[in-house]
Amino acid sequence: MKTELRLWAITCIAAVSALVAAGCGGSGSSTPSGPASGGTSDVRHEFPQPTQVDNPMFPLVPGTQFSYEGKIVEGGKATPHTVVFTVTDLTKMVNGVRTVVAWDRDFLEGQLREQELAFFAQDSRGNVWNFGEYPEEYDNGKFTGAPSTWVKGSAGGYGGIHVLARPGNGSQYVEGRVPSIDFYDISQVVKTGQVTCAGTGCFRDVAVVDEWSPPDPSAGHQIKYYAPGTGLVQVGARGGDSQEFLKLASVQHLGQAAVSEVRAAVLAMDHRAYRVSKVYRTTQPAACCQR
Repeated sequence: MKTELRLWAITCIAAVSALVAAGCGGSGSSTPSGPASGGTSDVRHEFPQPTQVDNPMFPLVPGTQFSYEGKIVEGGKATPHTVVFTVTDLTKMVNGVRTVVAWDRDFLEGQLREQELAFFAQDSRGNVWNFGEYPEEYDNGKFTGAPSTWVKGSAGGYGGIHVLARPGNGSQYVEGRVPSIDFYDISQVVKTGQVTCAGTGCFRDVAVVDEWSPPDPSAGHQIKYYAPGTGLVQVGARGGDSQEFLKLASVQHLGQAAVSEVRAAVLAMDHRAYRVSKVYRTTQPAACCQR
């Protein structure tokens, strides 16, 4: 599990060994269509309107920008941390499914450390799936690479459920498993119906999700709080060498000019990714406004 804000998920824990579930445990779980390299016809059947992401726990409305403020604690030192997550009006075809493109920027002490493109789609049951991401790393403002890039259907990348349609208390699932980049996280819904307060106010009926990585116990647990009608409102930590704490500071709906600026920045990243990553070259270029 990584300390930066992450938004990944896949399927049921019972199906980890085969990565194909006969039926997922827990309310709202979904059955994947097949292995990462499987046929796209089944996938299309599972995703009849993939870019209409209206899951109450993770709605993706184009032009919405979420800002999170907090800190990363490592070695007893706390460093100011900010994450800005923007839903663009762009889409991208990944493994036969049209996905919503989100732009996630990670700042430490006000300096950009990572920015990534993340790809989401909603299935017929209302579960939101993650189809991959292109994370660029920066050091002192200079681009250093994107070694953790992965997309569904390429080099063993197998994306899956990011947020369940109906998170049920006790539901447990694999949040991500991509052997090529040593990524394997498990999540469990540990509480529902909670009240959580952040910079934008207090939220009711919050679902609390515990996330951890079995191969890396030193990473500890990341705790995420999802509120209906808003999405992710808080991130906490338990144990681990590095801990991340974030709270939703603001939600704004960008105007046309700002949306255009975001689109230009994201298209530039999308174009650059084809030069940087062989894995990314298996996807089609991002396209505007095809919802």
